[in-house]
Amino acid sequence: MRVAYLDCFSGISGDMFLAALLDAGLPARVLEETVAALNVGARLEISRVIRSGISATKVDVWIGDEKDLPREQLSHVHEHHHHPHRGLKEIREIIRKANITPAAQERALAIFQVLGEAEAKIHNTDVEKIHFHEVGAVDAIVDIVCAAVGSLALGVDEWVCSPLNVGGGTVECAHGRFPVPSPATVELLRGAPVYSSGVEAELVTPTGAAIVRTLCKRFVPFPAMKIACTGYGAGSRDVPGQPNVVRLTIGDAARTQLAASAEIPEDTIAVLEANLDDLNPQVFGYVTERLLAEGALDVFSTPVQMKKNRPGMLLTVLARPDDASRLAKLVFGETTTLGIRMREERRQTLLRRSVAVQTPWGEVRMKVANLNGSIANYAPEYEDCRRIADQHRVPLKQVMQEATRSYLTAHSAASEPRAVILSEAKDLPPQ
Repeated sequence: MRVAYLDCFSGISGDMFLAALLDAGLPARVLEETVAALNVGARLEISRVIRSGISATKVDVWIGDEKDLPREQLSHVHEHHHHPHRGLKEIREIIRKANITPAAQERALAIFQVLGEAEAKIHNTDVEKIHFHEVGAVDAIVDIVCAAVGSLALGVDEWVCSPLNVGGGTVECAHGRFPVPSPATVELLRGAPVYSSGVEAELVTPTGAAIVRTLCKRFVPFPAMKIACTGYGAGSRDVPGQPNVVRLTIGDAARTQLAASAEIPEDTIAVLEANLDDLNPQVFGYVTERLLAEGALDVFSTPVQMKKNRPGMLLTVLARPDDASRLAKLVFGETTTLGIRMREERRQTLLRRSVAVQTPWGEVRMKVANLNGSIANYAPEYEDCRRIADQHRVPLKQVMQEATRSYLTAHSAASEPRAVILSEAKDLPPQ
């Protein structure tokens, strides 16, 4: 099992993450082609720098003629938010139009989604009404999409992160000066271990926090692995007394060690339940779609026998704890229920990754789940198969079978034991 460990002893930002990917061996052309595919007038400059005696890779994103401006004028441009502010809808359109893999598009969209949800909560508004300010700038779009493409290109099965050094002091945001870490960073790092070494600087940016939040399920000291390569990604400033770099270490976790620990990622979810015996079935279907669109992890119904011998349905909604109250309001507004039961439960989720396979009709993503280093389940992505079936007038089951056959053929030489194929694709856990 291939593991990547982010050592954030000096924080993390989007450009530091990209630089660490390159320093660990990712070909520069992968990111350069990604920037070109975005078609936003940006380009990358990759260089070597020294940070407190450590040689590291540095990535700069230049937009238009920025590089040709005098340094003092360039600072003035950035301070006054020269780059356009964009909403989530506009950013989705840019990413969807880019010539990158569907898996990379989904990962980039997931990073922007958690950013949007954090901003929406801070400003008490709907995520679709958020304009991203700094993170909507072209350079941040480049950082996030390149992070998605690069992290997938490394073929990593699990991303793990250290406790994060967030820094200190204050930082200038779009709405004024705030203490470090910024409000968005605090929200994004909820549940993650953080600390400050006393450095008066913003070490973890919202973009860096969103990347970590999306990729990493575990925050632990250096995990047991057989190291294959290491990369150092440099930040913009030299921090006195410590190297301003993020270290990326990639290696193989021994299966015996994984089996011994038997560690399965665990989190907490909210469960909402409501009994319904007088709701139009057409409305029930609409409510289910609305809940999923608004961020519910899963929605399902169970036939129940209610009072006065009425047949009814038990509506169950699984959600992130932070989303529970908002989704409960939606259920009250859209259904006839007078009460909702709410509780929190622990859940365990298998580590998952997406693997692209080729079929005669196009690319299909396979979702692969790992348990203790072994492949426990694999299944073709339903939406990919459905799209191909509709476009080419091919039976859906034939597309799914061909995708599975292609995956097994490509991985026939692998040594991991494999389980029975799932009958249908399941949703990946939140990133």
